[in-house]
Amino acid sequence: MDPAGATSDGSYYYSLLGILPSASASEIRTAYRKLALKWHPDRFAKNPNAVGEAKRRFQRIQEAYSVLSDEGKRALYDAGAFDPFEDDDQDFSDFMQEMISMMDSVRPEKPDSFEDLQRMFAEMVGDDVRRRPPMGHVARQWGGSGIPE
Repeated sequence: MDPAGATSDGSYYYSLLGILPSASASEIRTAYRKLALKWHPDRFAKNPNAVGEAKRRFQRIQEAYSVLSDEGKRALYDAGAFDPFEDDDQDFSDFMQEMISMMDSVRPEKPDSFEDLQRMFAEMVGDDVRRRPPMGHVARQWGGSGIPE
């Protein structure tokens, strides 16, 4: 974990809220509310030494909830493509959210059979193969050795 608390596997927000990556929206909301009440800076008003730490924790809890409660941001976060410290990548974030929603809406097709793959390959390279002279023709043209003289 780095000083800011991020982990290499991208589970920081989940561990911060004390939930699993498979948590439902309801579980995320419940965990957030519990921690937000616990660390709200107003609860530490009588203890000025703890207010700074409470504010810092409360902000991180809010940040985690804002990402994990939004389906698009959560999908980006889970994929490792969401950077909460980058303000200027909103266009990229919008693009990725749109791509993820499009991919989710596509129905899986039946897998191609071996014959389908052979036919596609023949269609792709068929013209290219027909245009090339046979290798024996090239060898005869270069004196039988296959190397130009």
